[in-house]
Amino acid sequence: MSQIAVVDYGMGNLRSVVKALEHVAPANTHVVLTDAPEVVLESERVVFPGQGAALHCMQALHERNLPAALHQAAQTRPFLGICMGMQVLLGHSEENNGVDLLDWLPGRVIRFAADKTRKVPQMGWNRLKQKIDHPLFAGIDDGARFYFVHSYYCQPEQTEYIAASAEYGIEYAAALAWDNVFAIQAHPEKSAADGLALLGNFTRWQGV
Repeated sequence: MSQIAVVDYGMGNLRSVVKALEHVAPANTHVVLTDAPEVVLESERVVFPGQGAALHCMQALHERNLPAALHQAAQTRPFLGICMGMQVLLGHSEENNGVDLLDWLPGRVIRFAADKTRKVPQMGWNRLKQKIDHPLFAGIDDGARFYFVHSYYCQPEQTEYIAASAEYGIEYAAALAWDNVFAIQAHPEKSAADGLALLGNFTRWQGV
């Protein structure tokens, strides 16, 4: 029996992520929603979802003693970050007057600039332009539409870690990938067949 830990730090529509993973995972897979570091470390795969404010996210992670366990997990097994679970992997966010994040990857999280043609937050479907050939994109067309809800975007210092981009006034990093980590700004659990395909690919991905 394989286990996927979905990290529960009190933010995000976690049940929809769990249900989507249960739908696409192999039959011998158990999906568990947990805020316990020891359960994260005993699981073969880890999904780090979330939505909301960066400051509250970081506070909740530290209250649950999760940062060290998440970092260890990402070094040793497949790790998927979703939405806020992607943003907090960088170094610093402009949100909440500036917040230091987990700093796994050098870079900043920046607010979109609103104008007459572009509202903030971005809310709805957008095309994902694949930058690399990654196992999580298997069976998903370049330019497939995914569902986004966010006011801030990731700007990593090292562009070689950008797995996919999207456009919203500017072209921005919509997915990041390195080693065992894949992170996506969109919500695959809300992105119909292509989103389920990405989650299904994750449940079978062996990492590096």
